[in-house]
Formats: sequence, structure tokens, C-alpha cells
Amino acid sequence: MHRALSRRLTFTAALALPAVALAHPGGCTDGLGAGLAHPFTGLDHLLAMAAVGWWSAVTQARRWWAVPLAFAGATLLGALLGATGVLALPVVEGVIALSLVVLGGLLLAKQRLPLAVACGVAGAFALFHGYAHGAEMPATCRLGASAAGAHWLAGMVAATALLHLGGALAGRLAARHADWATRLAGAGTALTGAALLFGAVAA
Repeated sequence: MHRALSRRLTFTAALALPAVALAHPGGCTDGLGAGLAHPFTGLDHLLAMAAVGWWSAVTQARRWWAVPLAFAGATLLGALLGATGVLALPVVEGVIALSLVVLGGLLLAKQRLPLAVACGVAGAFALFHGYAHGAEMPATCRLGASAAGAHWLAGMVAATALLHLGGALAGRLAARHADWATRLAGAGTALTGAALLFGAVAA
């Protein structure tokens, strides 16, 4: 049983490796591909998105998709803000680091929240993650310059959904075969966030 779980998790990780290896966030010859690769290039974004899917899968059995959907929607809104510069959000990197601490803690405790509250928490943090994505959008992908901007955003949201789905799959597998993995994933996410947060404060 444990070998089967290991094979499934290894397979899931292997699927993500090409996206990481092929990530070139500095260019936009392929808007969709660049946007799809972008969330995989930052450990903070990757961990947060996977944690949201995992946490939702183990605490929101019937509507596990609602929290990831709220995160993805708010990520798109934040990306639009970051790409257009219409509104500047404060201490973006600090809030992103804090999101790992909070989401990791919720996952570690397997804390079940009312669905609306869980969506609100995820959405609030997602706004900052999306803002960072939009601010990092290559100049050649900027909205209004060409269709590449819309393609980049579509790819970024699709990658966000894939990371949520991967986290949810890991959460379901852990719930059935290795409950300790959920605690470990939560602790690792929270500790990573704490380290990033300390760095952001120290800087």
C-alpha cells in the first residue's frame, strides 16, 4: 500500500518537473506557455497553491473544489492589478510568506472552517499571490500590447488550477493511506513561510 502511494506521488511529481525545467519567465514568445510555467518557478507560490488544494480536500469533503476556485479567481484579479498597476498592494512578499504560515498551519491542524470563511481566507492571500504574478509579467506580454497578455493570464490560472488539483490528489491519497503526510506537508509549508517571513522582515 505504501509502495503504491509512493509510486503515485512520484508520478505526480514527475509530471510537474517538465514545467519547472522549461520555465523561462523572462520571455513571452509563447504567452500561454510562459504563463503556464510561471507559478512553478517560485517555491512560495507552488507551496501555497498545493496547500490550498490539499487543505480543502481533507476538510471540505463535499465541496473541496470551492476553496481552490476562490483562490484561482482571486489570483486572476490580483494578476490584473499587478499587470496594470491600477492599484498597488502593500508588503506583497510579506503577505505571501504569511500565507504559507497560515495555510500550512491550517493544513497541519486539519482545521475545518465554514466554507465561506475558508474561501475568504484563501481568496485574500491569493490576491497577493496573483499581484506578484502580474507584476512579474514580461513586458512583451503586457495587456493591450498583443493577445499574448491574455494568453499569459490564461496559462497562469490554468497552472494554478493544476497545482490545486495536485494538492487535492495528494490530500486524498494521504487521507486514505498516510495521514502523517498531511501533517508533514502542513509543517513543511508553515516552516518555509516562517523562514521567508523572517527574511522579509529582516530585509
